[in-house]
Amino acid sequence: MNQALTTAVAGFGTGLSLIVAIGAQNAFVLRQGVRRDAVLAVVGICALSDALLIALGVGGVGAIVVAWPGAVRAVGIVGGAFLLCYGALAARRVLRPGAGLRAEGETAGSRGRAVLTCLAMTWLNPHVYLDTVFLLGSLAADRGPLRWTFGLGAALASLCWFAALGFGARLLGRFLARPAAWRVLDGLVAVTMLAFGAMLVAGS
Repeated sequence: MNQALTTAVAGFGTGLSLIVAIGAQNAFVLRQGVRRDAVLAVVGICALSDALLIALGVGGVGAIVVAWPGAVRAVGIVGGAFLLCYGALAARRVLRPGAGLRAEGETAGSRGRAVLTCLAMTWLNPHVYLDTVFLLGSLAADRGPLRWTFGLGAALASLCWFAALGFGARLLGRFLARPAAWRVLDGLVAVTMLAFGAMLVAGS
């Protein structure tokens, strides 16, 4: 029992160390949390997607995917193009501060757009596969019979992080009620998306 708990804690710590790094997905979840727009759906998609990808990695799918580098390259190109477009939209909001300054959703259709964007941000990002399927999968394999316990700890870390990021962002609502603060946030999103998108396209 102690060994299982230690393995789960190790998985939690490893998963958290990989997820906490500033990236396109985290920036998107933060922005949705501050705007209070489809937060539960976005957090759920991110956490469940990570859990599924971690399970695939623990199950050994990562080794199979490596055999088809062309598929990874294609995902990199499509994902990079998507991030570049999203980054450009964020940059446009910085230059036109009249858009996206409210904490609540802009229209009734914003939830659908947020869900589709979150799905694309998650499943078209090769870094997600590298972290969850390949890296966590290989680390879990070293745990032998306890590899699924390690994976469970990593999945729990993902759930805790995205829930804290999405729902905790509301604490910044008063600070980000000012247009200047929104421009800073959108600027951070734009730089993150454009940088990651350029790296993905260049590396594919």
